[in-house]
Amino acid sequence: MCSATTFASVSLATRSVCYDFPMTIPSDMSDDAGRDMKARLRADLRTAMKDRRSIEAKVIRALIAAIDNAEAPPAHEGQTARAHHHFHSGSAEIERLLLSGARVHDLIVADIHERERAAAEMERLGMMDRADALRAEAAIAKHYVD
Repeated sequence: MCSATTFASVSLATRSVCYDFPMTIPSDMSDDAGRDMKARLRADLRTAMKDRRSIEAKVIRALIAAIDNAEAPPAHEGQTARAHHHFHSGSAEIERLLLSGARVHDLIVADIHERERAAAEMERLGMMDRADALRAEAAIAKHYVD
């Protein structure tokens, strides 16, 4: 699939992507790796916001959103979003899905891949500033796959 010098591969819908940076799944993550990673991301988000690192905050928010979306259970047929709920009754709360460390890892790698793909497209269109910005964003996200 990937060459011997490639450290990781990720299968996306119809193709596999190989990366040449080391990616490991932290062994100290609990059964709810999504919760653990979001806690880490939120702590880093607070620091980035305090230090006025807006690009880093933007990337971290996107990663949190990706994990939140993956934790959402699938809607069942006939289920509507327009149901009556009593305020503070908890009736609107539903159990979130638990994500494995591998699933969280795949989400982050998919985000990195999407930013790198977009950077390549911007570069092809001659938009070098935007391509560089996207690559910088991908580099920030790579901190969470080590």
